[in-house]
Amino acid sequence: MSDLDLDELRSELEDFAQSEKKGGRSPREERVIAGFEDIQRFVETYGRVPQHGDDGEIFERLYAVRLDRLRALEDCRSLLAAFDHQGLLTEALAAPVTSVETMDDDELLAELEGAAGSSDITQLRHVRSSVEKREAEEIATREKCLDFETFKPFFEQVQNDLASGLRTTRHFVKDAGFLKAEIKAGQFFILNGQTAYVASIGEPIKAPNGESDARLRVIYSNGTESDLLLRSLQRALYKDEAGRRITEPTAGPLFADKGEDGDQASGTIYVLRSKSDHPIVAAHRNVLHKIGVTSGSVEQRIANPRLDPTFLMADVELIATYKLYNINRTKLENLVHKVFGRARVDIEIKDRFGKPVVPKEWFLVPLFAVDEAVERIKDGSIIDYVYDPSKAKLSQSFDV
Repeated sequence: MSDLDLDELRSELEDFAQSEKKGGRSPREERVIAGFEDIQRFVETYGRVPQHGDDGEIFERLYAVRLDRLRALEDCRSLLAAFDHQGLLTEALAAPVTSVETMDDDELLAELEGAAGSSDITQLRHVRSSVEKREAEEIATREKCLDFETFKPFFEQVQNDLASGLRTTRHFVKDAGFLKAEIKAGQFFILNGQTAYVASIGEPIKAPNGESDARLRVIYSNGTESDLLLRSLQRALYKDEAGRRITEPTAGPLFADKGEDGDQASGTIYVLRSKSDHPIVAAHRNVLHKIGVTSGSVEQRIANPRLDPTFLMADVELIATYKLYNINRTKLENLVHKVFGRARVDIEIKDRFGKPVVPKEWFLVPLFAVDEAVERIKDGSIIDYVYDPSKAKLSQSFDV
């Protein structure tokens, strides 16, 4: 430790012995309180009382020496009693390793030896590496997201999906020394109690350890954003005991041409075309489709369509079907309708009693878009897509 460092420490300890008071709190009392608050913040951050020893960083060891001194001085204990909500001044919490009242300069230097360096001036001990410092800064540094209104609907939809069961949360786990889960653009996570959305991933860069990394743009549900590194986000999620990955609306294959052994048929997605003479139907007949899900026979589901306002009180033509296995059909139907939600057509039809009804399952969508949606649900990539009516195709959700 340099002479300057030792002088500063001695000066700080001497401050605790001053007794001048010029009305109100003396400068010495203010310094004592401020120093005690530093110790309290350390305890809140790390969940422990600062300790002596070579394993601690310089600041922890300084705080440990300071706390011992405060415990030893009766006037300091009296001054700080009202602030000590953590019980730090109680002797039972941690007995001093060495009484600082009896320490001379050499003993103080020995107590803090190693925090500033070893006898080899080329070695530094208990000093965070530049990588560790950068990661801590990147995780903590956030700024206001100026275009948050663009992303706000995404967070609202995720909350709705979680509430309805379309999505779930899973632990972000580490396996065999490697961070198992990948991070991709368009994914959602829970970090430090906030929902985090990976809006974009920059060009790959080479990390100091030779591994590949990339700069991210991460938007948080509180309206802030950060540009931390991908591996920094991975480590932060792993270290956060409450860190979670928010799953995509579907996990695993939802469809199959035929069931595997043990599979149980759950239903069928069907696509219909109406033969109604309603002006809207007549004008868009080739691209106006009803997309639904049934657990029974499609033929039975579409029987007697002329009596059912769901089918526009008219005959229908079956265009396509997709068999489902081992899937919650209600959740799947909600997912499909969400993907094509921007193309929904509201057609008011009167039922057989003359009551107006607006069916909710008719969409201005070409059949090839439905086929693509089914394939993307199969491979799990549907989370990144919605139907864009202006382009008449599926587009990535953050581009729409």
